[in-house]
Amino acid sequence: MTYWGVRESLSQANRLRRSYYELLRDELDEFMVEYALIDSYRNFQQQERPYPFVEKRELKPRARIPDVEYECQNAFLVLFVEDSVPATHKKYIRFLDVGKTTKTNLMRSKMIPLAQKFDRNQKHLESVHFLNFLKILLPVDYALLIQRDPASHAKDRYVLSHFHVKVDWPIASAAEDLARSLRYISKDLYERGDKYAEDLQKKFFEYYSLPVMAGGRRTAAVVAIQYLKRIPCITTVYAGSSESRALLRISERGVSKSVLMRFSDDELDGVARSRGISSRTFRKVYVVSRHRKANICILQVAYAITEHARPPDDGKLRELKPDLNWLRVDAQFLLPKPGARRHPPLPVNVIYA
Repeated sequence: MTYWGVRESLSQANRLRRSYYELLRDELDEFMVEYALIDSYRNFQQQERPYPFVEKRELKPRARIPDVEYECQNAFLVLFVEDSVPATHKKYIRFLDVGKTTKTNLMRSKMIPLAQKFDRNQKHLESVHFLNFLKILLPVDYALLIQRDPASHAKDRYVLSHFHVKVDWPIASAAEDLARSLRYISKDLYERGDKYAEDLQKKFFEYYSLPVMAGGRRTAAVVAIQYLKRIPCITTVYAGSSESRALLRISERGVSKSVLMRFSDDELDGVARSRGISSRTFRKVYVVSRHRKANICILQVAYAITEHARPPDDGKLRELKPDLNWLRVDAQFLLPKPGARRHPPLPVNVIYA
């Protein structure tokens, strides 16, 4: 049994909540792609700066990301939880009263440009103004928390409940938690020595497709998703990084990265022909922009863990072998532009082509 409960194990009420959560998550997925990638690209254009396109090699497991921060790239962290996070977890996921999305708190924060006329309903995901509200808060330091509104007894409502949420669980504790669940240790991270503990922390980052020296928001993202496994529900974490120029998405389905990538006319014509789509329709649906005779598209890469990153069938302790891969590329897709409703993601082979 998984920690979050498969659909078949849920009550009818919780199945309906799961369906509602996934519907809202589909909308958030599309919005996050636009904000993280397309809006960032426009930022570079407005500043008349060249966009730092992600190289194929940066999308391979264990890849190193150039240690450069781009101020035009939108950076953010969002935690979207299927249920309400109990107050007992505030020690490590610090969603405090001063960070509640009340008018008083928001007006007090000088970083947030809000009008004096405040609509208290705009913080609910069902509000037509929610995405505008979310976009205002995304640049704020640390994380945003979206969860089921504990006050919604009659029906499940989701609310952006807190901003300026800090993830304060130590990386060593997160790595220890993962290593224990995979049976590489029995109790303590350092029970087999400092070198073994250091290797386990490196593998923790690999498990979530990050370099060991990943920046603050990406590290907070993987620590948060590991910690929130204590709550028996689905959690989705979105992280935008000024270094990776990618949208990192982590959920019960695993890890994915979405980036902007350039493709030649011949490459796209080949994909269009293989899918029976006219070139005109393909460019209308899948091409975000043109750059120096190249087509800019949204590439999403989904990763899967290997057998070495799964609990052993016999449940016995095992020895860590750092050279063995914990992650592999599972699927690659060209995503339709946000707003395109009738066309699916298209499978492609880019990274190892």
